[in-house]
Amino acid sequence: MKKILVCEDEDAIREFEVITLRRAGYEVVDASCGEDALKYYEAAPSDFSVVLLDVMMPGIDGFAVCQRIRKQSSNVGIIILSAKSQEMDKVNGLMLGADDYITKPFSPSELTARVDAICRRISVTPEASHNDELVSGPFTLNILSRTLTKNGTPIDLTQVEFQLMELFMSNEGTALERKNILVRIWGENYNGDDKIVDVNIRRLRMKLKKNLRTPHIFRPYGATAINGWHNCR
Repeated sequence: MKKILVCEDEDAIREFEVITLRRAGYEVVDASCGEDALKYYEAAPSDFSVVLLDVMMPGIDGFAVCQRIRKQSSNVGIIILSAKSQEMDKVNGLMLGADDYITKPFSPSELTARVDAICRRISVTPEASHNDELVSGPFTLNILSRTLTKNGTPIDLTQVEFQLMELFMSNEGTALERKNILVRIWGENYNGDDKIVDVNIRRLRMKLKKNLRTPHIFRPYGATAINGWHNCR
């Protein structure tokens, strides 16, 4: 049974989230503040598959908790929850390492669908094949170990970032439309903002530039398409 950590300071909303996820078959640990969420997570980080974080909380807010958790693990799924719908709030949460962002109010089915999608992503077990590694210039993406290196130096990727790299390296020199990337990575039933594609690519690009000093990574190609890989080396 997958374990979910829910951090929400409003009692009624937290209870709604906990009941919804338990009915969906998840084990749930809930916290009313960022400090408690970090305490629960750091006590057993490998136990949790997904963390739900409210943004506006007294003390340590959801963005700070997201940043702290992401520094400790690239594998756990993180969903930011907030009543705010401003574009910059979404961008900020995603740039700090969140996998998804849900704006309140949301339905039980939407919450469950988003959590299900992340759990499916992190539960993927790659099958052995003749193409266990993708190599492009100095980059090597190992499908089995789910790692990326450049000239032997490892680059830490979240699950979303790994999937994006796999998609781009498998389609070298191909312009991929945003909607196609969204379906391939987030699934056909994803009903959130498609700008999540742009923000995750920007985050990945910044990470690679910071670590690899690569000048051009994932340069936008047209209004609705992303240049997959041919500007990345």
